[in-house]
Amino acid sequence: MDKKKKRLIFRSIVLAILAGTLVFVLIVNAGSERPSLQEGVEAPNFKLDRLDQEGESIELHDLRGQGVMVNFWATYCEPCKEEMPYMDQLYEEYQDQGIEIVAVSVDRNESVINNFYNRLDLTFPSTHDRNNTVMELYEVVNLPASFFIRPDGTIERIVRGPVTLESLEGYFNEIRPQ
Repeated sequence: MDKKKKRLIFRSIVLAILAGTLVFVLIVNAGSERPSLQEGVEAPNFKLDRLDQEGESIELHDLRGQGVMVNFWATYCEPCKEEMPYMDQLYEEYQDQGIEIVAVSVDRNESVINNFYNRLDLTFPSTHDRNNTVMELYEVVNLPASFFIRPDGTIERIVRGPVTLESLEGYFNEIRPQ
């Protein structure tokens, strides 16, 4: 057998092995994919430490019976900075109507988050997703991202991008307990 034939046979075998491996990986991954997070499904539970109240934590399941806005943000995100005052402005009014806000910062440094909160004098709960585990759980890629959760724990609305004062008020009305 000459060199060209041997090379052709070798390359064909390698190609067949690679194709077989690719098919195997695709089949295995197709069966293990979890469904994408979407409106109408139950919001994944999480528990994070509060930064605004040392020693306290927030667990989403503990907020059942209330409408909840889970907002992912960071101090380096300009649209996040713009929507925070809107959230705080409506928080006092809607908290009395059964609405809770959980701000989930994905910043690296807690002191940066606390300085930001203090500078703007924000009053709604702040948490820190130190390892981005909640961010991954909620499939957040870009900031800001907000999840509006009904009192029964299902997601009413997902907003990827900033909210305005008017839209935020509308979303709060959608999740307000009856």
